[in-house]
Amino acid sequence: MRFMNKQVFRVGFSLLMVFSLALGTLVQPAVALTTEQKLVSEVWRIVNRTYLDETFNHQNWAAVRQKVLEKPLTDSNASYTAIGTMLKSLDDPFTRFLDPEQYRSLQVNTSGELTGVGLQIALNPETGKLEVVAPIAGSPADKAGIRPRDRILKIEGVSTENLTLDEAATRMRGPSGSLVTLVIERDKETEREIRLTRDRIALNPVVSELRVSTEGTPIGYLRLTQFNANASTELAHAISSLEKKGAAAYILDLRNNPGGLLQSGIEIARLWLDSGTIVYTVNRQGIQGSFEALGPSLTNDPLVILVNQGTASASEILAGALQDNGRAQLVGETTFGKGLIQSLFELSDGSGLAVTIAKYETPQHRDINKLGIKPDKVISQDPINREQIGTQADLQYQAAVELLLKNSVMAGKAY
Repeated sequence: MRFMNKQVFRVGFSLLMVFSLALGTLVQPAVALTTEQKLVSEVWRIVNRTYLDETFNHQNWAAVRQKVLEKPLTDSNASYTAIGTMLKSLDDPFTRFLDPEQYRSLQVNTSGELTGVGLQIALNPETGKLEVVAPIAGSPADKAGIRPRDRILKIEGVSTENLTLDEAATRMRGPSGSLVTLVIERDKETEREIRLTRDRIALNPVVSELRVSTEGTPIGYLRLTQFNANASTELAHAISSLEKKGAAAYILDLRNNPGGLLQSGIEIARLWLDSGTIVYTVNRQGIQGSFEALGPSLTNDPLVILVNQGTASASEILAGALQDNGRAQLVGETTFGKGLIQSLFELSDGSGLAVTIAKYETPQHRDINKLGIKPDKVISQDPINREQIGTQADLQYQAAVELLLKNSVMAGKAY
């Protein structure tokens, strides 16, 4: 009996040893990730946690990471390439990686100055081509006649086909006085080469002026060129000044305004609204939240907003908020149609990551991404130069003035 127990013990012990050895071949000790692999995993986790599309462009996001990490990553450039490959699978030009230099450049205070050609650019999500959203007023690009929706085919002889948004922007920046050559394509026109001299570009976002119509109506004209950190404060000062000067109606010119900070657009909407929803933000779980007017507004005088194809992002949030709340009428052309919100993340090595985390809807729950906002009064016009803005040559401005005067008469107001 003892002999049998010993035999059973020996057999059991042998089986246990065999099982342990087999298990040991299956469960390997955890291998420490390299610095390069950690950076790739860091990016993957951020996208996994925050990206708007929970299907990750209808793919297995975990499998994407596994495939990328299968290849050896020998240095930071290899990890940057791997990250770029991983993000490209999302088919979202706005979700992008920024190397340390690009990240620092993006963080430059937008209320100061930049040195370059003065173009706001975007990758068309349908064609993948590099497009002009709008030239900055008074910039070398503006003076050269570059227009919204122009496609940039080459920068200094380098095709933009495989460049990221930030790589293209970096190639167009440079010391003041230096030259850069762009090849531009425009609908119904042959491509052409444009040589620009880089310059320091002041980013003063607000232009204001009191104008008097032929009927004697004092109209406050406001042009907003971008939504930077100081835009709402500067616009508030301008409105208060025009009120003191006797403005009885307003034209807010958002043409060729490519947007900027979401919060700036919300704050500016609050300058015009006593109450009401400004915008809804929607993440992959659904409506994340909304931003409301806080009241009181700085003025209740009639307002018309000028928009065109270069009116994008935060500009569309503002235009949609004031249109849906019945606070303003829109005149011009259908806007650009960028309704996505990105958040910027700083990574462990000083690089950065821009991720599409949400989309926005207007107060009436319009999703304008790729669709834009249609004006109340559609007025198309050939491109005009900066000196022609607000003159007889500016058909959209003239239509806005007529609309304000018509509304004033219907409201029984006299000036």
